[in-house]
Amino acid sequence: MLQIYNSLSKKKEPFQPRQPGKVGIYVCGMTVYDLCHLGHARVLVVFDVIVRYLRTLGFDVTYVRNITDIDDKIIKRARENGESVESLTTRFIKAMHEDAAVLGVLAPDQEPRATASMPQILGMIGALIEKGYAYQAGNGDVYYDVSRFADYGKLSGKHEQLEDLRAGSRVEIDEAKDDPIDFVLWKAAKPDEPAWDSPWGRGRPGWHIECSAMSTACLGNHFDIHGGGMDLKFPHHENEIAQSEAATGEKFVDVWIHNGFVQINEEKMSKSVGNFFTVRDVLKRYAPEVVRYFILSSHYRSPLNYSDENLNSAKAALDRFYTALRDVPVSDTEGDIDDSEYLQRFRIAMDDDFNTPEAMAVLFDIARDLNRAKKDGKKDEESRLAGILKHLGAVLGLLQDDPDSFLKGKGKDVTGTLTGVSATASAGTLGANIQLSDEQIHDLIARRLDARKAKNWSESDRIRDELKAQGIILEDRPDGTTDWRRE
Repeated sequence: MLQIYNSLSKKKEPFQPRQPGKVGIYVCGMTVYDLCHLGHARVLVVFDVIVRYLRTLGFDVTYVRNITDIDDKIIKRARENGESVESLTTRFIKAMHEDAAVLGVLAPDQEPRATASMPQILGMIGALIEKGYAYQAGNGDVYYDVSRFADYGKLSGKHEQLEDLRAGSRVEIDEAKDDPIDFVLWKAAKPDEPAWDSPWGRGRPGWHIECSAMSTACLGNHFDIHGGGMDLKFPHHENEIAQSEAATGEKFVDVWIHNGFVQINEEKMSKSVGNFFTVRDVLKRYAPEVVRYFILSSHYRSPLNYSDENLNSAKAALDRFYTALRDVPVSDTEGDIDDSEYLQRFRIAMDDDFNTPEAMAVLFDIARDLNRAKKDGKKDEESRLAGILKHLGAVLGLLQDDPDSFLKGKGKDVTGTLTGVSATASAGTLGANIQLSDEQIHDLIARRLDARKAKNWSESDRIRDELKAQGIILEDRPDGTTDWRRE
C-alpha cells in the first residue's frame, strides 16, 4: 500500500483518499517574473512523477498547479524593465510552459491564475472578516489575526515559538498591525500599481490568500494532497492552513508533501542569492532527459546537489539504458508486465514515499538482465525485458526516446522549442527591446567580479554572455572589469 511522508504529522502514513478512487492534489506553481531555475524544475518533475504514479495505481487524479501572476516581485521587475505587469507575466508563463514541456512534464488538469481568481479571493477575505479572523487597519490593508487561530504553526512546528516570531517581526515592525506576526490579506492600492475593486477599497491580494482561494475553488474546502518546495512550508503553507480552515470551518488538507532544495556548494539555489542556473542554462549542455533523470536520482525529500559530476552520471546511466534497448523489438504484452517480479519491486519502491532512487535500481537490474538475454540470443526474453523497461521508465517519464537518436546525441530536439527569453541574476529577465540601465549594468559587472573571485567561471561567463546579448561589451583587464560600452 502507498505510504506518503506527511509534513503535517512528520511521519509516513498509508494514503487513503477522501473519495475512493479519486485524488485531488494542489501544488504551488511559479511566480512568473523570471525564467525557471533548477529549483523550480525539481518541483515540476517531482510532482509530475507523483501524479503519474498515482494514475498508474488507478486513481482518478485532478492535478491543480497555480500561477502567481501578481506579486511584489512581479511589480518590481516590470517597473525595472519599463514594461507592464501583463507583458512580463505573459512572456514568462509562456517560457515556463516551454521549460516544463521540454522536461517531459505533463500539463496540470487545471492551472488557475491569481488575477483570474479575484471573486474567490474577495469572498474568502470577506468570510474571514465576518468570522472575526481578519481586520482592516488604518492604512487600508486587511490583515489576518493570527492570535485567533489556535493551531497556527502546526505544520512548521512553530506553534511553540510564536513569541520568538513576534520578536523577529519587530525588526521591521508595521505599526498598522495589531500583532507583528499578523499577515496581509489585501493590500491597499499604491500609485502606479495594478489594483482591483473590493469592499475595503482598491488594492490587490496578498500572496498567501491567493493559493487558499484558488485551491479550494478548484478542489473544494477539504482535499487530499497539497505540495510544494520545502521553503514554502513557513510561512506560506502555514498561512494557507490558517486562512482556509478559519474561512471554511473544515480541515484544509490531509497530506502535505514538500520536496527538498537544490543546492550548489551546500547552499540552497535561489534567485535572491543569485547562485542559480536556469533550466535553459543547463539545457545548453545536457539533454532534457538527463536533467530529468538527475532530478529523480535523489529522493524528493533529500537535498539535490547540482554538479557537472552528477549530471554526467545521469547521462552515463541513460546511455546504459538506451544501449540495452538498442536494436531490440519491444513487447507490449500487458501480461508480461503484470506478472513481472520487476513490477512488484518497482511498486514496493514507489509505494515507499515515491522512492525514485530505489525504483531506478530496479530499472538497472532489468537492463542488466536484458543485456544478458541479448548476449545469449534469447530474442523473446529480450523483447519481454525491453517492454518492461520502457513501461516502468514511462512511469518516471524516462526511456521513451529512440535509442539510436539518444546515444548519438540527437534525442528530442529542443531547438526552436524554447523562445529567446533572456535573464539576468539581478536586473531581471528582459525582452529584446528593453535596454539595461547603467545602474543595472554596474550591478551585473559587480556580480561577475564576485563570481570570478570565487572562481565560479560558469556564472562569470553566463553574466558576460547575458550582457553581450543585451548589446553590452565588457573590457576585461588583469585587475578586473572596469570599462564597458554599448554596441
